[in-house]
Amino acid sequence: MTDVEAAARRFVADVWNAGREESAYELVAADCPGLGGSGPAAMLAWHRDRRASFPDLRYKIVDVVATGTRVAVRWRAAGTQAGQFGPVPPTGRVVSYSGATFLRFDDGRIVDVWSVNELFQMLQQLGVEMLPPLTPGEA
Repeated sequence: MTDVEAAARRFVADVWNAGREESAYELVAADCPGLGGSGPAAMLAWHRDRRASFPDLRYKIVDVVATGTRVAVRWRAAGTQAGQFGPVPPTGRVVSYSGATFLRFDDGRIVDVWSVNELFQMLQQLGVEMLPPLTPGEA
């Protein structure tokens, strides 16, 4: 296992699953983009927001690919919506969805994060009805 792979696994275990905020300060660079800013505090803001919606949210690593300074983590997550999630009020429903997070490291710290996930699937599990947009001429 490479150092960046081990750091990525620690990031998921410590920051995402265990809520060990001190680990974010060890793993995330000051200029790494986050929610409304940069650095560990901005990264943690996103996780606190998600935890407010899904306090028991847990991530399971499905696959990791590491090369050079980059790591791709494919994951599954599940949790119960106990708080507001965007416009969706608490439902008490359990959601399960997948995603992938791509991390870039420099000097042992995360300097860039990009994630994709099945947000549409998650919203459907919360009971959000999604209608396609109207085309011109439809009423």
